[in-house]
Amino acid sequence: MILQIIFILIVVANSTFLITFVKDLFAHKASIAKEPGNPILMAFSQFMIFFLSTFGISDFAIGASLYPKAKWVNDKKLPGTLNAAVVIPVFVMAIAYLTSIEVGLATLVVPIVAQTIGSYISPRFVVKLPKNTIKKFVIVGLLIAAGLILAGKLGVYPAGGQATSLSGFKLALLGGLSLIYGALNNIGIGSYALTMATIYALGLDPSVAFPIMMGACTLSIPVGSIQFVKLDSYSRKITLFSAVFGVIGVLVAAFFVTGLNTNMLQWIVLGVIFYSVYSMSMELHHEESSTSNTLANDPT
Repeated sequence: MILQIIFILIVVANSTFLITFVKDLFAHKASIAKEPGNPILMAFSQFMIFFLSTFGISDFAIGASLYPKAKWVNDKKLPGTLNAAVVIPVFVMAIAYLTSIEVGLATLVVPIVAQTIGSYISPRFVVKLPKNTIKKFVIVGLLIAAGLILAGKLGVYPAGGQATSLSGFKLALLGGLSLIYGALNNIGIGSYALTMATIYALGLDPSVAFPIMMGACTLSIPVGSIQFVKLDSYSRKITLFSAVFGVIGVLVAAFFVTGLNTNMLQWIVLGVIFYSVYSMSMELHHEESSTSNTLANDPT
C-alpha cells in the first residue's frame, strides 16, 4: 500500500511539473527560439547525456560541464536548468528500476521523502545566491562527482554488502543525509554519486542504490524544479530538448542496448570534468580579481 502511494506521488509530482513546464513554455513561446543553442547539437547532446545516464554516468556532471562552455545558459540559471532538464528522462528511468529491484520498503521510502523535503526547501534560497557563489558550488559538485568516479576506478570505493534493508540508526542516517542531498541537487551537486556512496558504506547491496537514487530523484527533483520554473530560473530550451530527446536516449538504452562498456567513457567523463573545473576556476579567479580591482580603484 505504501509503495503504491509512493508511485502515485511520483506520478503526481512529475505530472504537476510537466503541466507547469508546458504552461510556462506557452507563456514564453516567443522567447524560446531566442535562447542560445544550436537545435541539432542540443538534440544530440540531450540524447547522449541521458543515454549514458541510464548506465550510471552522471547527467548532472556532464550538463554542468557542457552547458556553461557551450554558452547555453548563464551561471545564475545553471542549477535550475540542471534540475528541470532531468525531470522527465529520470521519471522514465525510475519506473523501470522501482519495479525490477527488491529493496526494503522503509529503506526505499525514507530517503525518497527526506530528499523531497530538502528539494522543496532549497530553491528559494538558491536563486538569491550570487553568481560566483553558485559557480563555486558547481565546481565542488563536479569535484565530488569526479572523486567518487575516480575512487571507483581505483578500487577504493566501498564495496557494499548484501543487505536490502536498513533499520534504526543506519536508516535514520540515510534519511538525514538524503535530506541534505535533496538540497544539494538544487545548487548543482548531483545526488546520484552521493547516494550510491552512502548506500555502499551502509552495507546495502549495490543494486539497491538504483531504485533509491531514481525514486528519490524522480519525486524530489520535480518538486524543486517547479519552484525554479515559477522563479524563472532555468533554460526552457534545454529542458524542452531533454524532455524529448533525453527520453529517447533513455528508451534506446533501456530497450535496445543490453550492455555497455562504460570503462573508457568514465575516463573520458573524468577528463571533461577536470577540464571544466579548471576552466570554471580560472573564470572565477578572473571575475573576482576584476571585482577586487574595480573596488580598489573606486574613489568612493
